[in-house]
Amino acid sequence: MFTRYAIFYTLPPCPLAEFGAAWLGWDIALAKRVGHPDMDGLDISSITQAPRKYGLHGTIKPPFQLAEGTSEQELKNALALLFQDLQPVMLDRLKLTTLGRFLALVPLGDVVELNNLAAKVVKTLDGFRAPLTESEYARRCGANLSPAQKENLRNWGYPHVMDAFKFHITLTGKLDKVTLSKVILALDPVITPMIPQPFVINSLTLVAERTDGMFIALDRYPLGVSEPKANA
Repeated sequence: MFTRYAIFYTLPPCPLAEFGAAWLGWDIALAKRVGHPDMDGLDISSITQAPRKYGLHGTIKPPFQLAEGTSEQELKNALALLFQDLQPVMLDRLKLTTLGRFLALVPLGDVVELNNLAAKVVKTLDGFRAPLTESEYARRCGANLSPAQKENLRNWGYPHVMDAFKFHITLTGKLDKVTLSKVILALDPVITPMIPQPFVINSLTLVAERTDGMFIALDRYPLGVSEPKANA
């Protein structure tokens, strides 16, 4: 039924979650397409084409295929056990900024607890990840990766984990400088007032990739609580 799974941070119902779904054109919680807002003549559909399939999220454990001999239910059971022992993380706030050629919301202030949380999730659940084949590793191991990132790719199936992890909520694909400036000017005054301060991560979500490439939320797991909430 699903091609890959991942652990994302997804927002609970709130103005930012509603706006983010419309901005990207995909509501990951409701598993449906959403109409874009009309903003200053921006071609939002084109601007958000690349991140649309993932929905509004921050990656904690990147997408992976299930390892042979494991099942979705076993993954869910492991998540329930893991997340009841993990505690919520409080961030000062999120800020709209550029990451290379795309726009994202990134945390300001101390992120040590968040980085530790992500590392523990990646490590603990790695047994559910099908290892990369040599051809997959070679295809993903580009010249732009550092030696540490290549090692992460080999060990964990993704380069930007562990010490290379940087939490972010992606809002656009790669844009040219002129378009980036236009989007920042239009988006910042709209989205910034919606961002809670402080920004608390008190749950994580199991998501899955459908055969059409779109990701949907399966279950939301409150951190420090034993029972997940269905249809995050």
